[in-house]
Order: sequence, then structure tokens, then C-alpha cells
Amino acid sequence: MKVVAAMSGGVDSAVAAARAAEAGHEVTGIHLALSRNPKSYRSGARGCCTIEDSNDARRAADVIGIPFYIWDLSDRFHEDVVEDFMDTYAAGRTPNPCLRCNEKIKFAAVLDRALALGFDAVATGHYARLEPTPAGGVELHRAVDHGKDQSYVLGVLDERQLRHSLFPLGDTPKDEVRREAAARGLLVADKPDSHDICFVADGDNTGWLREKLGDRIPNEGGSIVDESGEVLGEHEGTYGFTIGQRKGLRIGRPAADGRPRYVLDIEPVSGTVTVGPHERLAVERIRADRPRWCGAPLAPGSTVEATVQLRAHGDEHRALVSVDAAGDQVEIELVDRAYGIAPGQAAVIYQGSRVVGSATIDATERVPA
Repeated sequence: MKVVAAMSGGVDSAVAAARAAEAGHEVTGIHLALSRNPKSYRSGARGCCTIEDSNDARRAADVIGIPFYIWDLSDRFHEDVVEDFMDTYAAGRTPNPCLRCNEKIKFAAVLDRALALGFDAVATGHYARLEPTPAGGVELHRAVDHGKDQSYVLGVLDERQLRHSLFPLGDTPKDEVRREAAARGLLVADKPDSHDICFVADGDNTGWLREKLGDRIPNEGGSIVDESGEVLGEHEGTYGFTIGQRKGLRIGRPAADGRPRYVLDIEPVSGTVTVGPHERLAVERIRADRPRWCGAPLAPGSTVEATVQLRAHGDEHRALVSVDAAGDQVEIELVDRAYGIAPGQAAVIYQGSRVVGSATIDATERVPA
């Protein structure tokens, strides 16, 4: 099988490429150039899109003994990931750019180009597993290493994309991957994992948004209020907040009961950020749209027992998941309450270890006070 190995410059993608080649596939390594202006590539391995990362990927490909190319997808990345990131924050929601990158770039733009060039699949270093079904299909499952599991950010992939994907690391704990990288002579064996948003150079999301959003912000600043409407402070932009946030509120005076406050609501048009006690973050229902099914979709009008994960590294919550009659909206009734759930994030649906699909959170219903 002819395989494109997406090599970010980190240890995971390097070992995934090596395993794909060792399995007998005809592997070509690629690194994605995602910056529209090469001068904006930052120095230092804070993310997955630096000049250093490109060089690390090339060296790893040389060690593995596979061809290596750089694919320029900067325009597509800017339109589908960076613009979406800015628009979502401007609307008072919280995006997940890594999930959007998987949906629009790595398993859409990259996969489409790979198939057009005669390749059969794309291999990545994601920690997730693919399992065949008796009917000849394929299912997405959690990785063996649950602490490293990345099935949440792959919950946007449909069955066609999964059929053309390889996740060689899904059955291996992370520490074993590092030992294997060292044994293979890969210099990235001890390279730290990236945790920042790759296109935000210094990790300061708020500062980056303040610089980039410009006239997309309805109100540049606004008030921080409690649930009664009393003004507690001022802020420079709603894009600096997310539902459930505790730190960085800069209110200046404590609550009457001395307990910490959390962001409960964000209203970008008026510029109002509402804060309150932690218990007011408890959510019992979620409405989500844009469902994406990792295999056979849930039937319109159906209700199933499942679990849902609501953050990239969050807990699973037992739930009843219902699909409306049109099949384009999902209602989630939580058996286990969740706290601080932000519209714009993904609700990923599981049955056991299997990823059923995902949907984008549109609204939440809180537990009555």
C-alpha cells in the first residue's frame, strides 16, 4: 500500500512513519507548511509548525529511509482553521483548532491530495485504534494508553476518511514509543510534546486575538457582572474568556461568601461577561449541531445510551443521546452532570471504546439554581 506519513517533527509521527515503512508499505513522508508567510514561522519548538519542526521531520525521514516533501497548505489552513478560530471567539464561543485541523486539513485536504496522487492512505502519530467490523467497515476506538488517547480530536472523521487512515501507535503506551524512537536512532526521541495552538507564537491566545480580530469584535471591551447584574469590573474583550474560566478575571474584590467566581456566560454583542459560583456551571442538557459520524450514523429520531466526552482531556459522562427527525441536531441528556461546558467545543459520543461520532455544542441547559 502507498502511504503518506504526515510528519509534524515530533516523536509520535516519526515512529508512526517508521512503523508504516517496517510493515511493508511504500511510505512517503510529508511535512505541512501552514504559515502563509515563512517569516512568521517562529523559533523554538512550542508547537508543531516551526522551522525546527520541519528540519526534525526531514532528519527523521532520512533515518527511516523514506522520501520527504513539504506540502504547502497555508491558504487552506488559514481559511479553515485560523479564520474559524477567530470567528468562533468573536462570537463568544470556544473553538478547538486541533479538531478542526484534523477535519479540514489532515484528513480532508491532505487525504484528498494523497488520493489524487495515487496514494492509498495517510498515516499519523495520533493515539487511536481502527478496528474492522464484521460487515467490512471500520470503527474508530480509543487508544490502549488512555492517558494519551486522542480519539476525541478524531471524532470528526467519517468512515470514508477512516478507511484511508493509519494510526500505527494506537496499541502502544507513550513511554514505549519514546524508547522505540531512541532504539531506531531518531533524534526526536526525547523531544517534548507540543501543547500550544500552533499558530499562536508565544502561547498568549488573548494577546494574539486582540491583535488579529480588529473590527470583528462588536465591543472591544465591556463589563464583568454577577448574576444580579451588579458590575464587578471591566475587561478588554470577550475573546479573553471561556465558560468555566476561573483565573485571570481581575475582578478586584472577592465574593460576599469568599468563594471563587467562574465565567458563566459570555455576551459578545454587549460585551458582558457574567460570573458566579462553581455550582452554577452544572449542565444537565446539551444541544449540538453539525453531527459527524465515525461509521454508521445514529438513525434520525433515535435515542441511545452512550457516554460523551466534552473536552480534549476531559472525563466521560454517561448520557442519553438523541438525534432529531432531520438528523442534523443532537440532544444530550447527561446522567452525570458536567461543569463549565462551552459552546463551540465538540461533544464526542462513545459506546464503550468506540467513537460513534461528534457534534458541535450549540447551547447548554444548566441545573436549576
